[in-house]
Amino acid sequence: MKFFLSLALCLFSLSAFSQAQDAAQIRKIFDEALERGESYEMLRYLTKEIGGRLSGSPQAAAAVEWSRQQMMAYGFDTVYLQPVMVPHWVRGDREVGRILNSKKLGSKEVKVVSLGNAVGTGPKGTIGQVIEVKDFQELAALGRENVEGKIVFFNRAMDPKLMDTFSAYGGASGQRGAGPSEAAKYGAIGAIVRSLSSFKDDIPHTGSTRYALNVPKIPAVAISTNNADMLSALLADDKDLQFYFETSAKMLPDVLSYNVVGEIRGSEFPEEIIAVGGHLDSWDLSEGAHDDGAGCVQSIEVLRLMKALDYKPKRTIRAVMFMNEENGLMGGRKYAELAAQNNENHIAAMESDRGGFLPIGFGISGTKSEQEKMLSWAPLFQPYGIYQFKRGGGGADISPLRTQDVPTIGYIPDSQRYFMYHHTAIDNFEAVNQRELELGAAAMASLIYLIDQYGL
Repeated sequence: MKFFLSLALCLFSLSAFSQAQDAAQIRKIFDEALERGESYEMLRYLTKEIGGRLSGSPQAAAAVEWSRQQMMAYGFDTVYLQPVMVPHWVRGDREVGRILNSKKLGSKEVKVVSLGNAVGTGPKGTIGQVIEVKDFQELAALGRENVEGKIVFFNRAMDPKLMDTFSAYGGASGQRGAGPSEAAKYGAIGAIVRSLSSFKDDIPHTGSTRYALNVPKIPAVAISTNNADMLSALLADDKDLQFYFETSAKMLPDVLSYNVVGEIRGSEFPEEIIAVGGHLDSWDLSEGAHDDGAGCVQSIEVLRLMKALDYKPKRTIRAVMFMNEENGLMGGRKYAELAAQNNENHIAAMESDRGGFLPIGFGISGTKSEQEKMLSWAPLFQPYGIYQFKRGGGGADISPLRTQDVPTIGYIPDSQRYFMYHHTAIDNFEAVNQRELELGAAAMASLIYLIDQYGL
C-alpha cells in the first residue's frame, strides 16, 4: 500500500513539475512575442509593399518570393516551393451598377463588385427586372415562368443573433457560392447578392461563386448591406423595378504558382510533422491584411519564436503559405496530395484564417483521445485570456488532410469585427492591431509547443 501511495505521490510531483515547466515555457513564448515580435512588421511589408494578392497575379508571385526569402532569412532548416496550378481570374476595370426608373428615386447609382470567378457582362451590360428571394426554395417556387430573362436578387442576411459570426456566415454564404448558377437554372440573366457582413454599411464584399456544370454562366455582383436594404424596400412598392450593371471580369487560363514551405527539423522524431499555416493569396480589392496576411505572418512567427528562444523541437515544425484558398483551394489540395504521395506523417495541422484579432481559443478535430489531450491543456492558456477550447475545428486549406486522419486545429480569435473587413476594400494593414496579432502568434506557438512535447 505504501508503495502505491509513494508511486502516486511521485507521479503527481512529476506531473506538477511538468506543468510548471510548460507554464514557464509558454510565458517565455508570450514574452518574446510581445517584447520582440516581428509578425506586425512582416504584415506591414506584405500588405504595403506587395498589396492584394489574387491567385495568378504578379502580386501573388511577389508574395511567394517574399515569404520564401523571409523564411530563409530567419534560418529555418529547409525552405522550398511546391508547384501548383491555380485559377487566374481578373476583375477588370469596369464595375457599374444602377437602379433604373424607380418610382421613388428615379435612377440611382449603386456600387457593385463582381463576385470572384464570375463572368463579365461585356460593354453592353446586363439590364432586367429584379426578382428578390431569400433562399433557393423561394427561387424554385417562382419557377422559370417568373424568373426567365430577369435578374435574381439574393437578399438573405447573416443571422445577427448568432454569437459565432462564422456560423452566421455559413448560414448565408450559399447564396453567393451557388446563387448565380441556381438562378441560371431558371433562365435568369444576372444575379445580385447581398454582401456577407455582420454590419449595416455601404461597403460591398466580394467572394467566390461556383458555376455548376451544364448551366449557363451569368454575371454576378455583390452590393452592400445598406444598398440591399434599400433595393428591397424599393421592390416592395415597385415590382417592375429594373437594375443595370456592367462588369469586365473574366477567367484566364490557369497559371503556375506555389505553396511556400519552411520548417525546423525535429531532433527526436523528425518524421513526425506539425504544420501551421495561412493562405498567401487574397482578394484584389484591398491589401488582404486580416484575410489572410495575418495568418501567414503568424505562422512564420511561430517558427521564428522557437528559434529566438533556442527551442529545439522534438518533431518537425512546418510553416505553410498556401496559395489559392480564395477562389479554388488548389494549394491546400496540392499540399495534401503531396503529403500522401511522399508518405508524410502529419501528427497535427493548424490554420489561422479568421483574422488578426484577439485570441480566444482553438477548435480541435480528431479522435476523441486526441481532442481530450488538447482540451486538457486549456488551463495553461487561461492566464492569457484564452479560454475557448472546443471540439470541432480546422480550416479550408488543411481540410484535405482530414482524409489522411490528421488532427486539424483552427485558431480562434474574437470574430465579432471580422465580417466588417472580410473580402472588402478596407481589409488593410491599418485594420490590424499589433498587440492582438502578436498575442495570436504566441498562442499558436504555445499550443504547437505542447503538441511537440507530448504528441497526440
